[in-house]
Amino acid sequence: MLLKSLSYLSLLMAAASSIAIPELPEPVSNNSVASTTVRGKTYIISAMGIGPGKQSADLHNKIWMHTLGEFGWSELPVVPSKQRFTGRAAASAVALNNNFFIFGGFTVNADGTRQTATDSYRLDPVTRRYTRINDIPVPVDDAVALPYQNRYIYLVSGWSDHGNVNLVQLFDNFTQRWTQATPFPGKPVFGLSGGIIDNKLLVCDGVAIEYPPAKPRNFVSEPACWLGTITSNPNEISWQPVPHPTGEARFRMAAAGTELNGEQVIIFTGGSKLPYHYNGISFNGQVVSPDNSVWIYSVATKQWRTAADSVPVMDARTLLELNGEFYTLGGMLPEQKVTNKPIKHQIQLLPE
Repeated sequence: MLLKSLSYLSLLMAAASSIAIPELPEPVSNNSVASTTVRGKTYIISAMGIGPGKQSADLHNKIWMHTLGEFGWSELPVVPSKQRFTGRAAASAVALNNNFFIFGGFTVNADGTRQTATDSYRLDPVTRRYTRINDIPVPVDDAVALPYQNRYIYLVSGWSDHGNVNLVQLFDNFTQRWTQATPFPGKPVFGLSGGIIDNKLLVCDGVAIEYPPAKPRNFVSEPACWLGTITSNPNEISWQPVPHPTGEARFRMAAAGTELNGEQVIIFTGGSKLPYHYNGISFNGQVVSPDNSVWIYSVATKQWRTAADSVPVMDARTLLELNGEFYTLGGMLPEQKVTNKPIKHQIQLLPE
């Protein structure tokens, strides 16, 4: 046990940030993370999430921002809310046109049920001011949010109060309007992950719902990947299934689209093999552990590439790319420890 602990500690230390991202002011999990560069300055935010107690009372609307190369994090005014609750997790944060956009998320009611937030905001990292934008037509949490052409944001599937939706909701930052894009063809899921590069987006896994006759509904992992090609009309997406890399689904992986060794790829890392509640306990009461696998999909060859493992972390959801390096911020480590660490992930292709 000691050897395993030392081994994990060594791996975590080796993954320490080489560009000196400071630790977050507090441990936080299922937070919303994004980065943008404005006039030569790179800003990183961590918005909302759940604290180390992992109870409904630990959900918060705090937001921290770090300017790369400077010291520490600044605490910004909390994310507004038009509803009575003040904390949420599983929201989506996206950088677009020099601003951050924050959508959805959920809170937990007194009876233990989750409630999806309806309001959305744009945050200017320079002025640090929020602007309310039009509500999502169908509010979602635990969805995938992907920016496109520095104008559009796609929200793919996710949970909406009483169940999953198969919608692909498209926000146009020029017109400030929402429309519906070609629906997601797979089973509607929450806790899915995805990335985009050029006009290709790839989404994988998550949790579907089954409704057995005369029995309560079941939450079931869904090992499935779908590749979408955005046409000249941004509302039209041509979807096709992609063979799954392992046949075993992951929940709340961190993902990003990027170029790796000159090749367009979409990267997935971490997550868990079992879906779980906001406290890190599975739906059937099991303790959940993070995974350390890295999946890399080549857009050109339409094949999965073999990759080295990385640091195990779950509940992080966003893989940040900064100066050609990849990071998660916060999340849950083994033994469901909520962390404030920036974790560098060594994304490395292995010989086929």
